[in-house]
Amino acid sequence: MLKKFEVAGFKNFKNKIVLDFSDIRDYQFNTECLNENLLSKLIIYGKNSVGKTNFGLAIFDIVPHLTDRNVTPGLYDYYLNADSNTGYAEFTYIFQFGPNELNYTYRKTEFDKLLYEKLFINNDVLYWYDYTSKESDFSMLRQLTPSLNLEFQDDALSVLRYIINNTILDQAHPLKQLMRFVSNMLWFRSLDENRYIGNKTGSSDYLKFIFEEQHLTSFQNLLKTAGIEEELVVKKNPSGELQLYFKRKKPIPFFKTASNGTKALYTFYYWLHTTELSFLFIDEFDAYFHFELSESIVKLLQERNAFQSILTSHNTSLLSNRIMRPDSYFILTKDKLTSFANATNRELREGHNLEKLFVSGEFDE
Repeated sequence: MLKKFEVAGFKNFKNKIVLDFSDIRDYQFNTECLNENLLSKLIIYGKNSVGKTNFGLAIFDIVPHLTDRNVTPGLYDYYLNADSNTGYAEFTYIFQFGPNELNYTYRKTEFDKLLYEKLFINNDVLYWYDYTSKESDFSMLRQLTPSLNLEFQDDALSVLRYIINNTILDQAHPLKQLMRFVSNMLWFRSLDENRYIGNKTGSSDYLKFIFEEQHLTSFQNLLKTAGIEEELVVKKNPSGELQLYFKRKKPIPFFKTASNGTKALYTFYYWLHTTELSFLFIDEFDAYFHFELSESIVKLLQERNAFQSILTSHNTSLLSNRIMRPDSYFILTKDKLTSFANATNRELREGHNLEKLFVSGEFDE
């Protein structure tokens, strides 16, 4: 699991922004928001243009950095912060896998141009490497991979990626666990199209997976939960291809007539049921959803505690200790990301009305 993340110099984050998943309180309610003593389910609030989308992109920079998973073109344009004096973006990830902790830092001057890397495993430096000066410390790494060629010439190739892909390691090794985690991370949004980062190298099955009977029935049940009393059917279109329809006397094509909210729900269902997830980030997850459906989706994610998830939202009706807990709600400003539990001197309790406190400015930084 991801234990801590830091970023600086990336897009609109001139200064360091930190998200510490281990900063939890001893609340005795909604414990499903936690897993292995780390925050597992979070919602991030913030005014427009503070960087909620960019924060998700920052966390997911490691996906194209280490894997060949998909990245929708254009998401990482204008990579560096325009006001930064360093000339690079720096990312730090701390992962916790059982008793093992990995602390991984890298710097980039462009999306695909590395400047520096350093990796600790349980406080021991596995390696560090400077791509400009070619200076390094591979002493501990050579014990792990004595025959591996460690002469690097390409500043677009991550040392860590090279190590993992060219070393025979047990599946329980923390480096293998790290790669599996990153390979199963997923960022997506469905405000205007199916844009996503990670988990797959493509989504050609996006329109077709629903043809399987179990998915059709399950998705229709989700629609009913959302208050959409529509019956779906799979039929061949005039070209002879299978297509999803709303059942009528004369069936009408689902994707041409469904509302934006219904199509967004389809996208959510697709990702939840066609991928093995380690970490999920849904940007503006409820932009098209009624508040009751938004709450249902939050609860649905809480039932799936095998992966961590972050949602961004402007929907204050979700701010309730009935749904989550104060250390799982966060507010992002241009300078910091702070949990509600840390954004006030007030001792928040289960009976507090978080929405009322938020609207009244209790958590303003």
